Amino acid sequence: MISPRITRLILTSFRSYPRLDLAVDAGMVVLTGQNGAGKTNVLEAISLFTQGKGLRRADLEDMASEDGPGSFAVAAEVEGALGPAQLGTGLEGPQSGPRKYRVDRQPVSSAASFADHLRLVWLTPSMDGLFSGSAGERRRFLDRLVLAVDAGHGTRVNALERALRSRNRLLEDPRADQRWLDAAEHEVADLAIAVAASRADTVRRLAGLIEEEIDPASPFPHARIALDGAIENAVLDEPALAVEERYRQTLREGRPRDRAAGRTLDGPHLTDLLVVHGPKGIAAERASTGEQKALLLGLVLAHARLVARLAGMTPIVLLDEVAAHLDPMRRAALYGRLESFGAQVWLTGADPSAFEAIAGRAAVYRVTPGRVEG
Repeated sequence: MISPRITRLILTSFRSYPRLDLAVDAGMVVLTGQNGAGKTNVLEAISLFTQGKGLRRADLEDMASEDGPGSFAVAAEVEGALGPAQLGTGLEGPQSGPRKYRVDRQPVSSAASFADHLRLVWLTPSMDGLFSGSAGERRRFLDRLVLAVDAGHGTRVNALERALRSRNRLLEDPRADQRWLDAAEHEVADLAIAVAASRADTVRRLAGLIEEEIDPASPFPHARIALDGAIENAVLDEPALAVEERYRQTLREGRPRDRAAGRTLDGPHLTDLLVVHGPKGIAAERASTGEQKALLLGLVLAHARLVARLAGMTPIVLLDEVAAHLDPMRRAALYGRLESFGAQVWLTGADPSAFEAIAGRAAVYRVTPGRVEG
C-alpha cells in the first residue's frame, strides 16, 4: 500500500504565517501550542490540496495574511502515489479570481489533479455537533467522504447546484420558454443521478467495511449508516436511466409547487446521512456528547481505511484538537490505530502532555504566532 507523505510545506502570506518553510521527516506530526498560535492554520493549508474550501470552509480572501498583499501561496513537496511531486495552490491577489493550482510548477485546471498524488481526510472540533446539527452539514460531510474516493464528485455537486439555481430562476419567470425548462430539468436530472450514485456507492462500501470490522471491545463504537434520499436508494436497485427519467418527470410535475416555494423541493440536494450508534442501537444524536465524539472519530477512521482500499493509497489524516477530548484509554487506542494504519498523520493540541505516549515516535513541533519550530 502506498502511503503518501508531505516532506516539506511552504506557506507564503497564509493566515498567521508571513513565511513558513517546514521540512518534515515523519509519519506522525504533532503541532502543539497555545490556542490561537496557528496550529489549525497549518492543517487548513494542507487541506487545500483537495477540492473545496478546506477544513474551515473559509473564503479565499480570509486565508490571506492581514498584513500581506492580499495574495497567498501554499506549496508542498510530497512523496506521493506517483513518486516525488511539487503541489501548489493559492490566490494571486484580492481581485485575481479563483485560486490557482500547480503540479510540478505547471498549471492544472483544478484541485482534482492533486488526487493523483495524495488523498486527505480530516476531523475538526467544528464537526463535533454533526449528528445533532442540520441535514446540510451532514450532507457536506457526506460529500467530503465521497470526494476522498471519487475525485470528480465535487465537480458534479457544484454543477448540480448551478443547474438547480438555473431551474429556479426559470421558474420565477411565468413567461419562460418551456423548452428551456425541459433542458434545465434534463441537466438537473442527469447530474442528480450521478451525484446520488456516487453517494450511494460510497455509503454502501463504508457500511460494509464497518460491518466487517466490528469489534465489541473497541473504545470507538461502530456506526450504522444509511442515506435518507429517494434517488440514492433507488440507484442501488434500479437502472440509472429509469431513475433519471422518473426524477425528470417529478421535476416536470412539481413546477407549480416549486415555483410557489421558490426552490426545488425534491432531489439529492436535500439528502440526509443517517447515523446510528451501533452497540446501543440509538440514533447518533441521542448518544451522549462523549459517545458522539467517539462515534464520529471511529467513522472518520473507517472512512480513511475505505479510501486506502479504493484508492490504493492511505490518505493523509488531519486531526485537529482530537486527543484532548479523549480519556487515556481512547487516546492510547487512537495512537495505536493510527500507527498501524501507516498513513501520515498531522495532529494538533494545546496540551503537550496529550502526546507523551508518542513523543519518541512522532515529530513534535512547537507553534507560536508565525513560527513552527522543532
